[in-house]
Amino acid sequence: MPFPICADLRAAANSLISHPMDPNAFDSAQDLWVFAYGSLMWRPEFRFVERVEARLVGAHRALCVYSFVHRGTPERPGLVLGLDRGGTCRGIAYRVAAADCARTIAYLRAREQVTSVYRECTRPIWLKREPERRVSALCYMVDRGHVQYAGRLTLEQQLHHVRQGHGQSGANRDYVIATVGALEQLGYRETALHRIAERLTATHDLAAAAAAATSAA
Repeated sequence: MPFPICADLRAAANSLISHPMDPNAFDSAQDLWVFAYGSLMWRPEFRFVERVEARLVGAHRALCVYSFVHRGTPERPGLVLGLDRGGTCRGIAYRVAAADCARTIAYLRAREQVTSVYRECTRPIWLKREPERRVSALCYMVDRGHVQYAGRLTLEQQLHHVRQGHGQSGANRDYVIATVGALEQLGYRETALHRIAERLTATHDLAAAAAAATSAA
C-alpha cells in the first residue's frame, strides 16, 4: 500500500527553515566534544583525539526526519535519525582538539545542516568511564517545527521510506543497517531500530535469492 507524501514535503526543498548559527558559539581555546548518535558513530570523517562511549539524558534517537538530500529526495523522501525530546540516548562522544574546533564545526554544519532540520546546541553528556564524567557536547537536535520532522511513524511507514530512500550519500537501507551495527558494537540493542533492520535484511536476502534463482533458470 503506498504512503502518500503531503504537498508541503514536495515543496519543502524550496521553502526550508533556516536557523542562524553563531560562528563564535564555541570556545576555540578549548577542546570540543561532539555527541554522535547516527551516521557520525560509524562515519565521523573529522579529526578527533579521543572516542568514548557516552549517553545523553533528556533526548532519544528516532527515525523522525524525512531525508531530502543524503538518503532521499523531496519526491521520494528517505528517513534518517534525529535526537527527539525525552528519554535517553547512548552513542559516541568524540573529543576534538582546540586547534581543529573551527574546521570540525564547519564540516559538521555542512554535513548536518544542509536543510537546517536540526538545531545546533550544547547538551550535557556522560562519558562511560570509571567514574563517569559529565561534559558539555555539541549536539544536533531535531527541530519539531521543520517541514522535514516526521514525528512518530508506524513501523510500516518507516519501512516504506527507508526502502524507497536513496540520496547523495547512498541507500537509506544501508544507513539504518550500519547504525544498528554501530549500536551492536557498543553491546546495545535498540528494539525499534533493530526490528526495522531485521525486516530490511530479510527483504534484501529474499530478493537476492529470487534474483539468483531467476538467473540460474
